[in-house]
Amino acid sequence: MAVTEAEAVETEVLIVGGGPVGLTARALLERWGVRTLLVERYGELSPFPRSRLVNVRSMEIFRGLGLADRIRARAFAPEYGRVRFRDTLFDHDFATAAMVGIDAPIAESPEIGAVTSQDRLEPTLLAAARAPVRFGVELVDLADEGDSIVAVLLDRETSEQTRVRARYVLAADGANSTVRQLLGIGTDGPGAMADFTTVVFDADLGRWCADQPSGVYFTAHGSFLPLYPEGGWAWFGPKPEGAERADWSSVVSHALGQNSDAHVGINVLRVQHWTMTAFVAERFRHGRVLLAGDAAHTVPPVGGLGMNAGLADVHNLCWKLAGVVHGWAGPDLLESYETERRPVAHLTLRQAVANSRLAVQAQQQRLEQLRIGQVAPTEVELPWSEKYFAQLGLVLGVSYRSAAVLADTDTATASEHEQADVGTDYVPTTEPGHRMPHLWLTGDRSTLDALGEWFTLLTLDPAHGQRRLTTPWPLRVETLPREYADRCSLGSDGALLVRPDGHVGARWRDSAPSDSALHGVLAAITGSAAAR
Repeated sequence: MAVTEAEAVETEVLIVGGGPVGLTARALLERWGVRTLLVERYGELSPFPRSRLVNVRSMEIFRGLGLADRIRARAFAPEYGRVRFRDTLFDHDFATAAMVGIDAPIAESPEIGAVTSQDRLEPTLLAAARAPVRFGVELVDLADEGDSIVAVLLDRETSEQTRVRARYVLAADGANSTVRQLLGIGTDGPGAMADFTTVVFDADLGRWCADQPSGVYFTAHGSFLPLYPEGGWAWFGPKPEGAERADWSSVVSHALGQNSDAHVGINVLRVQHWTMTAFVAERFRHGRVLLAGDAAHTVPPVGGLGMNAGLADVHNLCWKLAGVVHGWAGPDLLESYETERRPVAHLTLRQAVANSRLAVQAQQQRLEQLRIGQVAPTEVELPWSEKYFAQLGLVLGVSYRSAAVLADTDTATASEHEQADVGTDYVPTTEPGHRMPHLWLTGDRSTLDALGEWFTLLTLDPAHGQRRLTTPWPLRVETLPREYADRCSLGSDGALLVRPDGHVGARWRDSAPSDSALHGVLAAITGSAAAR
């Protein structure tokens, strides 16, 4: 039974969806002092492994939340940061490639990515904040009342309806987003691509894998994924005909390549059927409702880009929501969320589709060799070499162009070597719009560690570093070692203004800004009344 208007719960941001994206948004907004309520239609966190790759940029975000060490402690060792191709799991590799930024540290980041299952990640994210969470509660209706959104929630166990009034709604409710459908927001892209099945099972496979660890083993009969360092496996492949009657132990056994000399007991624990989809929503914002993660864009899983793109979404969005809620940013700042993240979603979609094609290409090449009876070669040259699906530029090299990024404040233009390529290679740059490069300030403190729930003014002049600025905006001043002047494309008195999401908002190459100039830039970036 619906409650009366007087009984409606009030919150500043209602988060719909309790997956990694929604849970990360909850933790980020709590850091900003924003009141949230998260609702999740299922009665508990997902028991399925699902997304498995936490890339280096996501680990930087978790580093800022103080979670990176906890996530890494429950993840696989770095040597699992590799993909392997085999005829069956029990055969030798015919190809292999490293996951760059996962298998070993890289100079461009203070962090290293991790291979870990989503059901291992989510409890850590849930424990990272104290804001209320309601499981088994589904959003069934929305009404925009001008200065707020009223959501109708259904308790799936009791059938009781309640109302929540929120200033904003952050929809992270997955590829089949109820919120997106209620708002009538369409999608661009291939849509449903294929039906797959995931089988979670227990088996002792260490004899064939311990000496050659991998995050994913691609075979001609489906793919195998180790789930946790202490054990457990998943197989996934195309959903077979008659899936309702399938003997899943036999399906997995066939892909393993078992024979009478190498029998392995398979204990099937769970089976999930799912559809691989690929699309980008036509809009990421509808008034006071904002879409993030799979609700905004869904991509094929090969290469591990989907969840990580969603984490980058809320990292971009939450500081903007906080600014509007707390009053130091104007509502128009939220327009920059779609302007900045939707182009990245299209890039991610194209890369993930290409990843899938590359993986299929390698498998089909080997299947053709098997068809003609060719013995497995020592190695098949992979089309992506050692760049693991050519994604490091996309992970670290994304550049934003919006009203929340100001072009260089002097007349100089960016040099050619600063034009980072969103693709295979990542080229560190301080050009406005790009992620602030990682540079060590001390032995274990990165420039990324100077960032947080505030704007950061990075200056080469220690005298400027002692400035005490009074502004309506959260702001800190940090001194950069002078030896980084060239690497940051700054003169001896230059400065950088870095946004809370780690992207450079403005750059002064030769002269640090006066207090009034800095005030004007912050007002322009945040769209606050002071800018008008």
